[in-house]
Amino acid sequence: MLLAGSVVSSFLVAMVMLLLTMSDRLGLRIHQVLAFLMGGISVTYWQQIAVITPLVFIGIITAQFFAGHLNAFSIGEEGAAYLGIDVEREKIIILGIGSLLTACAVSLGGLIGFVGLIMPHAMRLILGPDHRLLLPASALAGAFFLVIADLLARTLLSPAEIPVGVLTALIGAPFFIYLLRRSRREYAF
Repeated sequence: MLLAGSVVSSFLVAMVMLLLTMSDRLGLRIHQVLAFLMGGISVTYWQQIAVITPLVFIGIITAQFFAGHLNAFSIGEEGAAYLGIDVEREKIIILGIGSLLTACAVSLGGLIGFVGLIMPHAMRLILGPDHRLLLPASALAGAFFLVIADLLARTLLSPAEIPVGVLTALIGAPFFIYLLRRSRREYAF
């Protein structure tokens, strides 16, 4: 998986560089492309919110419906199957819900990294592994974290603004390394 992710990432970086190189011919403004890549909360039209809001509500409600199934998945796919869950079908549905919610967030904010990685892990450390509580808590904590990060990004170097995606990566990368080191110690023999 790691090698596949590396290959896909390299390919997509090459595509981005190609788009940036051809931006004049394609009618793209480099500043807009870079702003999207660095992430930021700058919704300028209510129509953008109107399109995304129903999809987010449907995604969140559907995800909450599958919270118990996610709890079953935490014991492994075989254990979930023994509990009567159609593992392959559920995986597709859960990945679809996650993809829908991610697409909604990225379409408005660009690539703001680590929020969806940090907050669920932080909430799991605080609240435990029950997805019925973890899913809504992670969504609320992620929203709160992003608002605070955006506020800091806009004010720390005022009048200049740090892209919020840069700030979340500066906070998220060390936290993720901490989680990796912690999990390594837990599973060390």
